[in-house]
This record gives sequence, structure tokens and C-alpha cells, in this order.
Amino acid sequence: MTILQDYTQQELTDYLTAEYGIKPFVAVQIYQWLTKATDFDGMTNISKNLRERLSADCVAVAAKIVKTLTSQLDGTKKFLFRLSDGNVAEGVLMSYKYGNTLCVSTQVGCRMGCKFCASTIGGLIRNLSAGEILGQVLAVNALGNGKERYVTNIVLMGSGEPLDNFDNVVKFLRLVSASEGINISLRNVSLSTCGIVPNIRKLADMNLPVNLTLSLHNPFNDQRKEIMPVSRAYSVEEAIDACKYFFERTGRRIIIEYTLIDGQNDSYSHALKLASLLRGMSVHVNVIALNPVKETGLKGTSERVLRQFLQYLDKLGVSATRRRTMGQDIEGACGQLRRRYLEGRDDN
Repeated sequence: MTILQDYTQQELTDYLTAEYGIKPFVAVQIYQWLTKATDFDGMTNISKNLRERLSADCVAVAAKIVKTLTSQLDGTKKFLFRLSDGNVAEGVLMSYKYGNTLCVSTQVGCRMGCKFCASTIGGLIRNLSAGEILGQVLAVNALGNGKERYVTNIVLMGSGEPLDNFDNVVKFLRLVSASEGINISLRNVSLSTCGIVPNIRKLADMNLPVNLTLSLHNPFNDQRKEIMPVSRAYSVEEAIDACKYFFERTGRRIIIEYTLIDGQNDSYSHALKLASLLRGMSVHVNVIALNPVKETGLKGTSERVLRQFLQYLDKLGVSATRRRTMGQDIEGACGQLRRRYLEGRDDN
């Protein structure tokens, strides 16, 4: 079925006028309903006959919230989104002083194989369409009842590797920032990648001013390969060079995500190598405490060693802070989103 949220306003107008013979102003009305995550039965200024015709062929709301879990620790909300084909995706809403940040998924599952991440367990099921990614944002934004924009910032850090679903993610970026739509500035959007080098460079050439985040987690190639198979295709140095190119093209500072794993990437030699790689770059390092995923068997670094690692980076002249962990009790923290619901389990 055709997912209407895949379309820009002009594309939707062209499609509906050609396929259903409706007037352009009616198509614009439908587009406005779609930006509010309203299904066909709620489009009150559209004729019932047209709504019935559309519902037989098309999907209005690409991602519907079917379950919400709220963290007792910090109020973070995790959403289960049902997609039109019965697959599901997870997203997380985190509230900060500056607004609400929504973490969205770009794939059902993931094929990257990062050892510390729950999303990759079971592999990749399929890519999400641009409208299915956008649909997560629109569904959560609708919770604000239209008074103000409820979702102010977006991070593409949920299930999946965004640059492994390149075309749909780029279309999503254009849709979410469209002035006639939800109109979120791309400067308020962060895209996280494990380091698919050709697509980092391709994205840079498009001059889309998103915040690029590289999930690095180990500066030594031989060690990184053990936890992140992507390093077998693209070395750490190649990923860093691609990030430098992204900064040169967009002027946007690079963020490095670095999850500390006990005894694997938390020594002074790791900090020294990381500082060497990043020297001269406009970059900030987010140091993350490993969030538990029972299947991985990995153990997080102790609090003492984590603080010591931050001190190493500081003395080496690297801008770095500890990233706050949110939603851990509902498995909504970094690395914990997964496709468990596809397996028929509602538990956490």
C-alpha cells in the first residue's frame, strides 16, 4: 500500500490529483492532517467517500504508538510503534531543559553486528521508508496537542544504521525540515553512524547541516574489529577522515560516541590514541557508561575508571563530557533498543 507520509506536499498533491482526480487544495488539506498523525477517519473536512477510497489503497499514519513505557528514574518515555505491515519499531523521548529529544529508528533490526548493541540481535529485517521514520516523529509530536511543537530535537540513534538506509534517511531529513510540514531545523537533528565511509562523504556533499555522530568506541583497528565488524571494511582512520571531510563541507562539529567497556577500551593508551586521531578536529567526545544488554556478556567500566578516562582526555586536550544515561530501567538507553516485540514478548 502507498504510504502517504512518504511524500512531500507537492509530491502528495501530484499523486492525489493524478490518481484520484481531486483538487490541489484538498490534497494540501490531507497533507496537513498527515503532519498531525491523523488517520483517514479523523480528517473531518475531507469527504467520507474520498476517505474510504484512500483507505482502501493507502496508509495515512505510517507509525502508530501502541505502547508507552515511562521510566521511574527520569521520566524518559519509550514508544512501541506499529508499522503498516505488522512490524514494529521503538523510539525514546527524553526531556531536557531546552526541549524534548526523540530518538527514532531507521530500520527494523540491524545488520552491523556491533557486539554491545541490542538492535543487531537477530539481524536486519528491513529498512524503514522515509515516511515510517517521519511517522515516529509525527506520532509523538501529536502528543503535544498542537499547542507548540512537542518534539524539538531528533536523534537518529534508535534501531538500525541510518547510513545503511541512505536514500530513505535523506528523504526523511528533507521531509522533517520542510517548511510546510513540521519544519524542524536540521541543526536540531543528529545522525549517528558506525562509520560507513562512502555514505558519510556522500552525505557531506549534499550539504545537509545535520549533526554527525560517529560511534567509535575503540581507536585501534584490530580491537575495534572485535566489537564493530564495520571496521573490517572501513578503518578507524578512514572513518575519521570522512568526518573531517563532513566538517569541511558543512561546518558542523563532529561528535564522537565512546562507550567504555571494562578492560577493552578504557586505558590510558586508548585515550592517547583517541587524542592523536582527533588532533586538529572540531570535535567533542561523549563518553558513555555501557548500558546492560544481557545477551552481549560485556561489562561496563567502573565509575572510578570512567572518571579517570575523562581526566585522561582532558589532560590530552580533548573536549569530552560524560553523556547522561536516561531510560535505562525501561531499556530505552543507548544500545538497548531492539526488536524483541517481533518475537511476541511484551516484557522488558
